[in-house]
Amino acid sequence: MALVRSRSPESRSPGTAKVSGLRALLAPLLHSVWGDPLPVRFEFWDGTGAGPLDGPGTIRLRSAEALRSILWTRGDLGPGRAFVTGHLDVEGDLFGVLRALEVGGPHEKAPGWGTALRALGVARRLHVLRGPLPAPEEELRTRRGRRHSLRRDSTVVTHHYDVGNDFYRLVLGPSLTYSCARFTTPGTSLEAAQEAKHEMICRKLGLAGRPGTRLLDVGCGWGSMALHAAGVHGARVVGITLSRPQAELARRRIERAGLGDSIEIRVQDYRELRGETFDAISSIGMFEHVGAGRLGEYLRILRGLLSEHGRLLNHGISAVGGSPVQRNSFMGRYVFPDGELIDVGEVVLAMERAGFEIRDVESLREHYATTLRAWVAGLESHWSEAVELVGERRARVWRMYMAGSAVAFESGMLALHQVLGVVPGADGGSGMPPCRAGWS
Repeated sequence: MALVRSRSPESRSPGTAKVSGLRALLAPLLHSVWGDPLPVRFEFWDGTGAGPLDGPGTIRLRSAEALRSILWTRGDLGPGRAFVTGHLDVEGDLFGVLRALEVGGPHEKAPGWGTALRALGVARRLHVLRGPLPAPEEELRTRRGRRHSLRRDSTVVTHHYDVGNDFYRLVLGPSLTYSCARFTTPGTSLEAAQEAKHEMICRKLGLAGRPGTRLLDVGCGWGSMALHAAGVHGARVVGITLSRPQAELARRRIERAGLGDSIEIRVQDYRELRGETFDAISSIGMFEHVGAGRLGEYLRILRGLLSEHGRLLNHGISAVGGSPVQRNSFMGRYVFPDGELIDVGEVVLAMERAGFEIRDVESLREHYATTLRAWVAGLESHWSEAVELVGERRARVWRMYMAGSAVAFESGMLALHQVLGVVPGADGGSGMPPCRAGWS
């Protein structure tokens, strides 16, 4: 993609005092934010730079427009927007750079007046006081309707999941599974790890050795969990998704597997389910779209669909204290609009209030970091194809989002929990094996 290069400050304004390299102008500002020494190297569009030469990598500001985006847009949206548009790049180990920035700063908890004045002076001298850059079309800015209403949820889910089946296949690999895998050994492949995740969920839900068990898969994606449950354990599965392209490909995969009589895929919201009964429910990687305000409703609906001794496996990203994705953040504009991460303690309490007995809680935090690194590798190894399918900006969104998420899971900022609940019988029985060994 062609990068927009700005003229030097001297060529724009002959009357402006000459700057002896951008390093002299920008390094003090960087030090006021990140401290001394800088955690990574920064290089500027005139060839000068600041920071260690032996660090994990380099943040390259390719034009004054990168600075304009950062200075005028709060939080991580400014640098994220500059990265998406190509005005800012990261060279070297992307994971290492992001981790160094996370561990090394910012130096100040919030920019002080001194930093603000320095930034204003830099902006004036570089002629970037013209306001923020226009938002790229890859951002989702318009969201109509009440947060987490049926209409609005459909809009934001479509924004994320309808990027294209072919693009997802490049990133996710043959398993076409967009959720945390389970790596049983260090050398386990991504495909085998996704298979291991599906198998463990089937066993937690009691599908093993019980052909004909009726399973609801909420947020079924491209049907991978449904295919495993029906193909390996003889379950009868209903999968629901809000993405029509996902549903269409899932149906094709099911027909090719000869499982059309065992699996039904619907384009349907979980709130539209009525008058059905299931023996088990899996919710894998869709929980982030539910929202804290709808948590109780979500669990009551699923509880009402289960028979006595029915089990729910809720697999979702969590954060200590909860963390709604901010509307004007990189994740909120480009990746997960309206997304919310809920503290696992709140999830457990809400499940109990909905009538579930909690039987197991398992963290897969490190597994998700490994999964994300595998997805980034898949994207990078098929970069030209990905760019041809979705454009360079969209591909850059996914590279930054997945790498940043991997670092967040590695550091413990994010977690992934599977919570297993069961509907108690009238006599208090659960129908569960007395220990985890009974699952296998």
